[in-house]
Amino acid sequence: MTVAPAGSGFSTTIEALRLREWQLGRGRPSLVTDQFSADDFHLIVDDRADVHISSKDGRFYLGWFPSGRPGTDGEGWTIAVTGTAEVPGYRMSFDTETPAELVAAVVERVLATSRRV
Repeated sequence: MTVAPAGSGFSTTIEALRLREWQLGRGRPSLVTDQFSADDFHLIVDDRADVHISSKDGRFYLGWFPSGRPGTDGEGWTIAVTGTAEVPGYRMSFDTETPAELVAAVVERVLATSRRV
């Protein structure tokens, strides 16, 4: 980054700072949930209106907690993939205000890495 010396006559503008707009807000959770088919996944909506989706083999889990996952500080999405005896699995979470479009992109990529055995 280059900074003009004081008194050089250059003024700071929004253009010079290269400010950006960022996608904020939850968006449409259906962008995430619509990626799952009944042929390969189970879907449960519980009494809190939380959504739980798991693969039929039980190795993939997605939880959507619109009001926050109980016992956490604002966790809104959880994705978990169970590992094997040789390789550990992984888990990731996003807060309640993470745009659904971003979570959908992660889910799409995770699903693309799976294959039938």
